[in-house]
Amino acid sequence: MLKAAATFSVAPMMDWTDRHCRAFHRALTRRALLYSEMVTTKAVIQGDRDRLIGFSDLEHPVALQLGGSDPAELAQCAKIAEDWGYDEVNLNCGCPSDRVQSGAFGACLMRDPQLVADGMQAMIESTQLPATVKCRIGVDDQDPRQALFALVEACRKAGVTRFIVHARKAWLKGLSPKENRDIPPLDYDLVYELKRSYPDLFISINGGVATLDEAQVHLAHVDGVMLGRAAYHEPALLGQVDRRFFAGEEDVAPFAALEVYRPYIQARLEEGVPLSHLTRHILGLMHGLPGARAFRRILTVDSIAPGAGLDVIDRAVEAVRDAAAAAAARRDLYLAS
Repeated sequence: MLKAAATFSVAPMMDWTDRHCRAFHRALTRRALLYSEMVTTKAVIQGDRDRLIGFSDLEHPVALQLGGSDPAELAQCAKIAEDWGYDEVNLNCGCPSDRVQSGAFGACLMRDPQLVADGMQAMIESTQLPATVKCRIGVDDQDPRQALFALVEACRKAGVTRFIVHARKAWLKGLSPKENRDIPPLDYDLVYELKRSYPDLFISINGGVATLDEAQVHLAHVDGVMLGRAAYHEPALLGQVDRRFFAGEEDVAPFAALEVYRPYIQARLEEGVPLSHLTRHILGLMHGLPGARAFRRILTVDSIAPGAGLDVIDRAVEAVRDAAAAAAARRDLYLAS
């Protein structure tokens, strides 16, 4: 079941894929695998777990992504993930931020395949959850093929059977995390080669996938595709995922998704969550439609007002409907002339 869900997944993205974002994405796709933001092992062990890793049952299937390198801490956190009801636990070996580097985890782990393997083995032995790895194809001056294959081979021996590979090197010195999303070039062929070399492993590809058509092309070569920024900035495309990747489910239109998300919003408002925390994830929902700019403006400006509620969303939706009606009227007038 979970492996099937991994055919299409939404990437873990810091400051973006929080519990509210995932609840919204679940309104668009019932089947795709969703990931939490990366949470450090020390935070999970020592921090406010409800705030850091709490989630709603409606988010399933959902995976917790960990940042860390100490096998004992990773084992403890994997067990916590299981106890909290997650469907998967994932180790981040790809984030290039300075904060991650200073903590000796993330992309810098590409330099120490055995440490990663030791951590993964500890996780596997501590939980019944699938334990997976998300990695780059290398860092800095590493040879990508050698670095990627060394990491996968070490982790395979430790019992890992599923990998998500961001098909781009990470440069830990000289490039910002933002620049690391676009530089250096992607090498999808190397990830395809990895799958051919390890046909028994489940290999998902990530990095630069902008459309569902591109995702389907990749699936001719690998087992799964993970979308990141495209899924966040143009979430309406997630409404096609169940039909295109999971055996014929009907598409979910943007307006229908908002109706599904609405009870979740109301419940969180009653708990005291500001509306802006819930609407910031839906700003791109009407991308490409008449009135999309007005939709974003209303949500951005009005959601921060004290006591803002569902009426703000209603006004934003009405702006889109009005713009669509005006566009249709202009089209009819043109056709009649």
